[in-house]
Amino acid sequence: MRVTCPWCGERDRREFTVQGDETALRRPHRDAPPEDWHAYIHLRDNPAGRLREMWYHDPCGTWIVVERDTVTHAVHGTTPAREAAR
Repeated sequence: MRVTCPWCGERDRREFTVQGDETALRRPHRDAPPEDWHAYIHLRDNPAGRLREMWYHDPCGTWIVVERDTVTHAVHGTTPAREAAR
């Protein structure tokens, strides 16, 4: 799979670390009850189709939002995370 970094251009997927969709970033507080931690770790959705995910490009240290199809793995676009948050 090839992913386009907004600064480095098209790169191999192995240069990136995938954080997951935006809900994966909503980690419970460290004092949250066990039920919240169980839901965070084990009960995530696994949607089929287009999804926006946070990816980290290891060589340049940049967070990007990758829109890809979870069925075909086709990448439909990338955006710097700081611009996607606006």
